[in-house]
Amino acid sequence: MAPLTFRFGAVGALLPFVLFLAGVGMLAFAGAPDEHGFWPILLAALTAGLLLARDRTAWCEALLAGMSQSIVMLMIMAWLLAGVIGTVMQASGFIEALVWLAAQLHLGGGGYVAAAFLVCCLVSTATGTSFGTILICGPLLYPAGGPVGAAAAWLAGAILAGATFGDSISPISDTTIASSGTQGADIGGTVRRRLAYVLPAAAVALVCYVLFGGTTGAVASSVATAASPRGLPMLVAPITVIALLLRGRHLVEGLLLGVLAAIVIAIGAGLVPWSAVFALDPANFTAKGLVIDGMTRALGVSVFTVLLVGLVATLKASGLVERLVAGDDGRRAWSVRDAEVRIVAAVSGAVLLTTHSVVAILTVGDLANRIGGAAGLSPYRRANLLDVTVCTYPFLLPYFLPPILTSSATAAGAAAGMPRISPFEAGMTNVYSWVLLAIVVLAVVTGYGRDTTPPRPRD
Repeated sequence: MAPLTFRFGAVGALLPFVLFLAGVGMLAFAGAPDEHGFWPILLAALTAGLLLARDRTAWCEALLAGMSQSIVMLMIMAWLLAGVIGTVMQASGFIEALVWLAAQLHLGGGGYVAAAFLVCCLVSTATGTSFGTILICGPLLYPAGGPVGAAAAWLAGAILAGATFGDSISPISDTTIASSGTQGADIGGTVRRRLAYVLPAAAVALVCYVLFGGTTGAVASSVATAASPRGLPMLVAPITVIALLLRGRHLVEGLLLGVLAAIVIAIGAGLVPWSAVFALDPANFTAKGLVIDGMTRALGVSVFTVLLVGLVATLKASGLVERLVAGDDGRRAWSVRDAEVRIVAAVSGAVLLTTHSVVAILTVGDLANRIGGAAGLSPYRRANLLDVTVCTYPFLLPYFLPPILTSSATAAGAAAGMPRISPFEAGMTNVYSWVLLAIVVLAVVTGYGRDTTPPRPRD
């Protein structure tokens, strides 16, 4: 299929994306409350793209093809189901039980924030999914933070940081598989060498969350006064989801069974009545209940995702991303440091333009292979530069899905007196990714972690 062409060439192809980034940036610095505020910005960017496209029919087809990808439907389905699990668990008193448990363990303020970071690290490493970790842990850990004296923004950042950790180190993470696969390196060896990058970043993050994660006092709320272990049986629901993911089952299967477990336990234990889960309102010709409330909670981020993926698809269809990162690497001999700079710069540009970590790795993989191999870089080193780099920007900048999803998860804290955290705030307090970004720069400048040892055969 011929690439899309735009008026004014590459500038015209980039203009809609620039418009989107400028709008999101302004809203982020203005303290945009949630992802709903991004909808008009995306619609304006899409309209600009349509007007600039030379073949508007082809542009529309590229837009719809991007929106209809299975990964998009997977994310939306996951957000809908996770919203139901979180809503049912909250109504069942799980947040009050979590506050009670934190008190029994003497976790408060920064201690609770650090514990939340570690819990999310474990879940994300075990499951290999940052999105899943935010969906499962965010709505449960965040509301309980206020009553135990946790600083809201730092707690949101800790949840996001813990989710990032697993994405950057788990052997079953999609970025780990993509980075090692494109460079011909075995996953085990790649992960072992990556510890030199991620463990220092995690250690610094943990210390920061202990030191800065507390407030001068707990948030006064009914959750704090009603703290009780009564809702602890609801732990079975998220444990069910995590256990199924660890067994390699599909995310949708795990979440559907998690919804079933949450509803059965909540009703069976007498924590909520059936009428609270689902009920008809004939007088107003509508239905209501926790299931509907939970799915409604996912509406904002779902619409944002569909529109954003469509916008990115039109940019990719122009072939501009590949042209920007490819460069002319066949006419010069690359030094080790120059090759690393080129690899990091190329994958940075790809992920900033496509907003998708795996797509960025796949786009730059061949380039990293050619110039990195010619410079004598180990496949392990090339794979780790690719992976560690894409685990920074998408977890820091407010127009990427992880900070937006974290912001959406913090809406669950309203009943506990916790404020909604913006994507910008969540990214700014993701200490892990900020330190990881510094480590990437340090690694390229100083050679830290550089490995020129030939790899073992791939797993």
